[in-house]
Amino acid sequence: MSIEEPTAVALSRREKQKAAGNSVLAALGLTGMKLVVGLLSGSLGILAEAAHSGLDLVAAVITLVAVSVSDRPADEGHPYGHGKVESFSALIETLLLFLTCAWIIYEAVQRIFVQTVHVDPSIWAFLVIIISIVVDISRSRMLSRAAKKHQSQALEADALHFSTDIWSSTVVLAGLALIWIGRKFLPGHAGILDRADAVAALGVAFIVLFVSYRLGKRTIDVLLDRAPEGLKEKISTAADEVEGVISTGQVRLRRSGARVFVDMTIEVDRTLSFERTHAIAEDVEARIQALLPGADVVIHNDPRESERETMARRIRTIAERNQVPVHNISVHEDRGEIHVDLHLEVDDHLLLHQAHDLASHVEQDLRGAIPAIKRVNTHIESRGTGIGSGLDVTAEEGPLVERVRKITDSVAGRDCCHNILIRRQGDWFAVSLHCGFDRNLPVIEAHRLSSRIEEILKKEIPAIEHVLVHTEPEAPRP
Repeated sequence: MSIEEPTAVALSRREKQKAAGNSVLAALGLTGMKLVVGLLSGSLGILAEAAHSGLDLVAAVITLVAVSVSDRPADEGHPYGHGKVESFSALIETLLLFLTCAWIIYEAVQRIFVQTVHVDPSIWAFLVIIISIVVDISRSRMLSRAAKKHQSQALEADALHFSTDIWSSTVVLAGLALIWIGRKFLPGHAGILDRADAVAALGVAFIVLFVSYRLGKRTIDVLLDRAPEGLKEKISTAADEVEGVISTGQVRLRRSGARVFVDMTIEVDRTLSFERTHAIAEDVEARIQALLPGADVVIHNDPRESERETMARRIRTIAERNQVPVHNISVHEDRGEIHVDLHLEVDDHLLLHQAHDLASHVEQDLRGAIPAIKRVNTHIESRGTGIGSGLDVTAEEGPLVERVRKITDSVAGRDCCHNILIRRQGDWFAVSLHCGFDRNLPVIEAHRLSSRIEEILKKEIPAIEHVLVHTEPEAPRP
């Protein structure tokens, strides 16, 4: 363990290794004890238990190795970490258990129907089974606590093995008791009761088969990245509760050891800023991590049209898919049909036929995305991405300034405009000015007046190519 590892990870690793190590020692002691007593007594039930404990010993060793490897940090070759080593070890344990059950069933059938083997239900046979039950109860509880605390599938598999040992040992104990009772009190039925040991062994085998099937199924589910039943729905519900999420899309889950990896898509309003959509994704991530502590969550934002999106905003968004900025969007409705006029900005280097093809493509996209649109008229203009020269000639162009002032006064009222600035751009002029209007004037009316000023200035003074009118509320008069 490197000193850079977080303290919590190092502590978790030590606790899991300690639990697995204690399990190995317990399995080693029980296996040896059962094997000796089983051979001395001739009890197939105890020998079956010895074989079962032997496999438990192998499983415990595999678990110890697995928990030692699974907590290694992710690396270039294993971006999801090494957690699935635990699942793989659990699968190996399951296969070993199936092999053991096959041998036990074969031997039991032989003793019941083919050959008779003398079984000695001695005090040692009873004692070893009772000790086994006590030890199995202790280590099963210990492993279960560690498995739940650290979400370890390998420790959980080990705990499951030893919990089945309790039941299987109880079955063997009952079989030995029946043999002893038959010989002690029912000698006329001793032959039948002698087979109780083999029947008990069959009981052990079927218990182990059932548990092994459940364990194997769960292990394969993890190795094949099958999502736990109902977990996707819980995650989607948690995400849907976050403000700003329109709906949830694909949810993908995979588990690697104790860690769950979640990859999901959420749909958000496409008009929101990047910062806002990022904040929404962080809120969703926090909700999922509250549901699955320690989960590694990746959220993908999928922009989607929302109910509060205006027609102009929808048109702008569709045009931007083609990387074409638009402005001066005008939308009209005529007897249920939508007509759209807009200005399309294209790169300066495009030829006219190229720009026209681009405009036609945008028009087609608009009509396809919004079926209510019947006609689209586009005005193509240069994007003007470069920085042109603009020499301030306000001081030298006094007569031009006065003409601009008179025209604006005639439209907006005397002395409403100020800060007139004249810039020369080659053979043309660009004019900017500030106009003060009644502070309670509706914005639409202020815009109409400013547009009227721009229109008349360009008409009356052909040398003016560009006009910008900055509208502002006029200062209260004394």
